[in-house]
Amino acid sequence: MIPIIQVNNLNQMQGPTNEVERHFLFVGQAAANSGKLLSVNTQSKFDELLGTEDSTLKTNVLAAMQNAGQNWSAHVHVLAVAEDWKAAVRAAQAAASFEAVVLTEPVASAAAINDAQTLRNELIATWGRWQTMIIAVPGIDNASQDWPAYEAAMATLQEGIAADGVMLVPQLHGNNAGVLAGRLCNRLVTIADTPMRVKTGAVVALGAEPLDSNSAPLTLATLQTLESNRYSVPWWFPDYDGVYWADGNMLDVEGGDYQVIENRRVADKIARKLRIRAIARIGDRQLNSTPASMAAAELYFTQDLRAMSKSVTIAGLTFPGEITPPDDGDIVIEWLSKYEVAIYTLAQPYDCPKKIGINIMLDLSNPGGNT
Repeated sequence: MIPIIQVNNLNQMQGPTNEVERHFLFVGQAAANSGKLLSVNTQSKFDELLGTEDSTLKTNVLAAMQNAGQNWSAHVHVLAVAEDWKAAVRAAQAAASFEAVVLTEPVASAAAINDAQTLRNELIATWGRWQTMIIAVPGIDNASQDWPAYEAAMATLQEGIAADGVMLVPQLHGNNAGVLAGRLCNRLVTIADTPMRVKTGAVVALGAEPLDSNSAPLTLATLQTLESNRYSVPWWFPDYDGVYWADGNMLDVEGGDYQVIENRRVADKIARKLRIRAIARIGDRQLNSTPASMAAAELYFTQDLRAMSKSVTIAGLTFPGEITPPDDGDIVIEWLSKYEVAIYTLAQPYDCPKKIGINIMLDLSNPGGNT
């Protein structure tokens, strides 16, 4: 026998995966590059890419960039005449992967909203891509609607729809969908933060104040009604400067886990991460039903959860991760047969105050004359 030495480099799948989060696809109509998919960032010249004329797409993309801040990038598909936006989203999947799709052309029917959820489900089934649908709906028609009529129309539009991957944004100021999309992409905060977070700062570049047919301005009462009907709307506080945002509502059912965008984003990120890990273990006998293998597999599949849970403490202030650190038992692996395994993952978001009650009491017990 001749001497043989063989050296193999083994890939343990310990490297990073591409970040999909904060990269959105904007779809709408503009004056230039009809039918084309464009890559954009903070250095892009939007008058050249989308035309010098104003358009819904251009207005919203600019608002997104201005609210997202540093290191923002996106893809933009300019719809051709009569082009189906859903077909445009499908075609864009060949060029890149996205965390969310932002449709800037307002939709005004329940069928169109349900189509957005259907498209999300299709992208998961076909591409293994979890993408939130941020759908613009019409703002007020100030030629024919007063605020009560608009509120009634919006309540009817979303009524009865169950779509846990769809967010509706009324274009009250003309660019609300873009403003919210940019706020969600701001790297000052994590994907687990609500757009309601005041400390993120006020929104910028919000369009002109809307008026109804009686020239009455938008009020917090109308915004409260829209928000209670599962729309995502801006918000402000009397005697506190700036315009901020209310909750990032999703069209999940009453009592569902995904009624707010931050829960949807965290779950979708985990799904993307664990899908890649699971693919790498297909046909690998290193994952088997022995106790040692099961323990190793649990560690392997919790790596992304641990990365997402990392907190940073500076000068006594703790900046929490996207989820709480996983505990033993948060990953459960069950063998369904000799060739099929099911993995159950538990991820816990941090508590977050969206309602703060302040109770004030006076202490009048001090006897008179005593200090």
